Amino acid sequence: MPPRLFDRERFRALRRTRNRTQGDVAEAVSVGSSTVASWELGSSTPDGEKLPGLATFFEMPLDDLFPRGAGALPDLADLRCDAGYSQYQTKDLIGTKSSGPVANAERGKRRLSEKFHRPLADAYKVTVEELLAAQERSFGNEAPAPAGTLEAPRTVAEKITYLLEHSYPGAQVPPSDAEIAEAVNKYAGAQVVSEDDVRGFRTGTDPVLPPIVGEGMADLFGVSPLYFQTDDTVTRQVVEGLRLLAAARKGTVGRIEARGLGPEGLSDDILAFVNQVVEELADREVPGAEGSGH
Repeated sequence: MPPRLFDRERFRALRRTRNRTQGDVAEAVSVGSSTVASWELGSSTPDGEKLPGLATFFEMPLDDLFPRGAGALPDLADLRCDAGYSQYQTKDLIGTKSSGPVANAERGKRRLSEKFHRPLADAYKVTVEELLAAQERSFGNEAPAPAGTLEAPRTVAEKITYLLEHSYPGAQVPPSDAEIAEAVNKYAGAQVVSEDDVRGFRTGTDPVLPPIVGEGMADLFGVSPLYFQTDDTVTRQVVEGLRLLAAARKGTVGRIEARGLGPEGLSDDILAFVNQVVEELADREVPGAEGSGH
């Protein structure tokens, strides 16, 4: 995932505002003064494991001083750096002669032995489940969100991207910008959007989605038109529905239940909509599925 952002100008301004020297900073994180100078000049940036120490030195939360992209989830290297450990130091955490096991896992080459899970989770101050989820990201696999959490896309670009990434499992290929435009125009019965327009919506260049285009996209992707509106609760409901639809494709869920959405749950209309799609999906994709309970 993207590393934490190091803003050299903000860093330098903060140091000067606090009346601290480059030597003070260097001593706090065990580097030379010339290294701190190179950070402020932009010729180098701090190693990830140095950032927690710098945040502590300036008495600021790590996420405030060195933010990461919105919604970004950590991989193994991120967990290690956020705990303030270099890769070399991990050999002491897991009781081995080298840091090879951790290095291989961080590079997506070989997963951690089970005996290393608890020691690393404790050192990184995360649960074993969070550690394993981060490991999957190191291998290029997006692990499911922890129970009770639900990451919902907010902008038009995020919503379109979410649908493209989660509505076409396996060998299915999501539609191109041109195909999306063609489907929306067919739905509208007129030329209401172009391939370039769709690309603008998808990339965030154009953040405003006309209602008729949103309705056409909703029809194409098989979601409620409410998904493209600003109501965050409805967006979360559709996201939950897509999650469970993926499970339905694998034959692991029959009917959708409201879970993980807080006390309000899913409305009757949304539940009915999602369950209808599940049933239609089963009829289309599973031969003889009607009445089978899939």
